[in-house]
Amino acid sequence: MAVQIDDLDRRLIALLRANGRESVVNLAKRLEVTRATVNSRIDRLVDSGVIIGFSARVRDVSDPNSVRAIMLISVIGRNTDEVITALRGIPEIGALHTTNGQWDLVAEMICDSLGTFDNVLGVIRGIQGIHDSETSILLSSATA
Repeated sequence: MAVQIDDLDRRLIALLRANGRESVVNLAKRLEVTRATVNSRIDRLVDSGVIIGFSARVRDVSDPNSVRAIMLISVIGRNTDEVITALRGIPEIGALHTTNGQWDLVAEMICDSLGTFDNVLGVIRGIQGIHDSETSILLSSATA
């Protein structure tokens, strides 16, 4: 049976995502509930598998001037394997995922400059079997 998540659980999870080390006392004050309520909610969320652990977030050590992007790629016909092989040869692609819907592939990219980014886009768009693409530059992370 799945655990029911209510508004208090969602607010608690949001606070823990922002700072997993925040004390139960502070969490209780911010949520306007008792410490016992916070403890029981955390225990229930952990026991049910909703919260699978607590971790330290580490600052991204990449160059702050780097360009990160997500590229959605549509492949012509059944050429996906050939396109994946070609994309794997591009070092700026850090991860490549197959997907469903309008797009066939999602590529996560990181480039050291806008010039490199522009060149990589040209290389990718020139790969035989790619029908269309849409790229979004990642400006900041809302959950990290």
